[in-house]
Amino acid sequence: MFATSEGTARYRDRFAAFRDAGFYRTVGISDLALEVSSLGIGTYLGADDDGTDHAYTDALIAAGEGGINFFDGAINYRHQRSERCIGAALKQMQRDEVVVCTKAGFLTPGAVPDSLRREDVVGGMHCMAPDFLADQIDRSRANLGVDAIDVFYLHNPETQLGFLDRAEFDARIRRAFAHLERFADQGKIRWYGAATWEGFRKKGALNLERLAEIATEEGGPEHHFRFIQLPFNLNMVEAFVERPESVLEASKRLGIVAVASATLLQTEVLAHMPHRVAQLFPGLASDAQRAIQFTRSTPGISVALVGMSRREHVLENLGVATVLPAAREDYVRLYQ
Repeated sequence: MFATSEGTARYRDRFAAFRDAGFYRTVGISDLALEVSSLGIGTYLGADDDGTDHAYTDALIAAGEGGINFFDGAINYRHQRSERCIGAALKQMQRDEVVVCTKAGFLTPGAVPDSLRREDVVGGMHCMAPDFLADQIDRSRANLGVDAIDVFYLHNPETQLGFLDRAEFDARIRRAFAHLERFADQGKIRWYGAATWEGFRKKGALNLERLAEIATEEGGPEHHFRFIQLPFNLNMVEAFVERPESVLEASKRLGIVAVASATLLQTEVLAHMPHRVAQLFPGLASDAQRAIQFTRSTPGISVALVGMSRREHVLENLGVATVLPAAREDYVRLYQ
């Protein structure tokens, strides 16, 4: 089962105060549109131990009970343990109400298939060969305890550009996309995308228009390449300010959902909160909430991901849920 339109709408309506304050956004396409919280929970950091597992699972349950229905992981996060924490939390929830996202690309100890070919790996660490992705998707489905993954990302595909020329890179992306379209047709994933660090920030790295073109060539106009994830925070605003067309403008034009990672940049953005930003977001209790509100107010961003490994982090960050995002004209004024 996937998250469904009916399930996510039912979830949203249980949190009427959040709904009425614009906390939920509609993502997806046509009859597959979902209602998702504009604050998502990430699971990247933390030790590989039982104590961290318990804390993460507790935080994920608190998120699901508190109004957050967008969960993000990756097979390499804490060596598969973060995916398993998401799976443990999902047992306490209605599966059709929660959007589950994960990623693959980096070789993860304990999750490297014996069939992996050396020529498919770059830098001894990264692969996006179809057979590898098929293996990783099946492992992730087992870790998460789900039949189907709502959003599956190629994890930092730009890593391969350090080792391949553009023609070979495009050929590998094409093979990956062709097989991801098949996995979508088989019901193992709903949508796929690219989760990046430098890919959409570094000049000459990934070109979203070209990726969408390849997806259309392999999957037709109803292709399943519908999500990107990229860092966006007070210190990293490239996706909004780039000209002549920003990545966020291009994603909207192409029908691709943009999800922000590193919203707090591991708390680095809290050290120097600009006075104008603080003024723009009255009614919030902390600079962390203001930083989250900055990202979720950004035109073109549907979800702001925040790593939350403890229940108290979830409860504090949910303080943004009843405060309306900034109006577009007020937000844009920050850049003038």
